[in-house]
Amino acid sequence: MGSKTLTRADLAEALVDKVGLPRNESQELVELVLSEISNALADGEPVKLSSFGSFGIREKGERIGRNPKTGEEVPITPRRVLVFRPSNIMKDRINAGLAQHRKAAE
Repeated sequence: MGSKTLTRADLAEALVDKVGLPRNESQELVELVLSEISNALADGEPVKLSSFGSFGIREKGERIGRNPKTGEEVPITPRRVLVFRPSNIMKDRINAGLAQHRKAAE
């Protein structure tokens, strides 16, 4: 599997190549979409992208953890964490890609 990370610049470049948008407009569009997603999540709203998956916020309560070096118990403060659940279509695409990768490796 490749180790290349998909970046904002890659997304903007894909818009330039596949849609024909000017480079500056494609960068603005990527930023706008990511900003809308970020703002919704920050407000505690779930984000659902059809055929991709859904993002949500989960509340984690205070709990007792353990410092791995010293073994000392320390309180972990309550916080909100981002969770992602892929759609069944995305799961199928990922597994199909894994199967193709395994075939190519044989």
